Amino acid sequence: MLKYQNILVFIDPTQEAQPALARATEIAKKQHGSTITLFLCCYDLSYEMTSLSSAEERQAMQRLVIKENQAWLDAIAVPYQEEGITIKSVVIWHSRPFQAAIIEVLKNAHDLVIKATHPHSKLSAILFTPTDWNLLRKCPVPLLLVKHNKWPEKGNILCAINCKSMQDDDHHILNQQIIDEANAMANIINANTHIVNAYPSPPMNIMLELPEFDPINYEDGLKTFHQQSLLEYAQKNNIDESKTHLVQGLPEDVISNIAKEIEAELVILGTVGRSGLSATLLGHTAEQVIDQLDCDLLALKPAGYISPITL
Repeated sequence: MLKYQNILVFIDPTQEAQPALARATEIAKKQHGSTITLFLCCYDLSYEMTSLSSAEERQAMQRLVIKENQAWLDAIAVPYQEEGITIKSVVIWHSRPFQAAIIEVLKNAHDLVIKATHPHSKLSAILFTPTDWNLLRKCPVPLLLVKHNKWPEKGNILCAINCKSMQDDDHHILNQQIIDEANAMANIINANTHIVNAYPSPPMNIMLELPEFDPINYEDGLKTFHQQSLLEYAQKNNIDESKTHLVQGLPEDVISNIAKEIEAELVILGTVGRSGLSATLLGHTAEQVIDQLDCDLLALKPAGYISPITL
């Protein structure tokens, strides 16, 4: 059975190169049967606001823009179709690209979204919500954010898990989901699976308030616990111990550092969708690590996640 049968590719009309499409066709070629849909969201506020045109004229202008973009997408698809890849295309007029993409996912049961990503400044992260970040928070299916690097043969996939408790069912299920996804992708692209887990430093407030607190014993016990949990996941999933990585520090720093160390072509992690002020100001690990990575990122939602975007 195909892992990814119905792939949605987010096309960027401002860029000549389309790394997301290149990655999608690479996956489709190795699966022999996947369908790719090129997705383009277009919108021009001036067409909505002009008082010189009637509603019918504005709609006619919208249809013309959609038609031109549709023709462009169809032309992009031709070389890949000639190679035997099934490619369709859809153009949507919508002011929020992430929302239009998620609606398309829900309408047509896409099982993977692929999008090229670009650096975001910290200022824009606070004042504006980039499409990438909205998709990270709200896309109900796996989201592959692509940079420009190629995937080498026999490369490395790094899956980031949280070993804070094997008894925490939600975390355990998400950890296993991440590893399963990594192994499935590794089979598709002929890569090796690595696991990374970051464990925290002793809490400074306890060290200051409790003179009898022994940070060395605490740290040793914490490291041992995380090490045992990490090895349990590795053994259960037939991953060699040499491909496990346990490092003390912040997850976003540890993940990006290990990814560079092993020259990972893909990092896979889980995200918990949030909205409102907390998501805008705090972000989460996926958002914090994305711009530090020199490779692709595959973000997964927990099982049972329901997007706030609905039909």
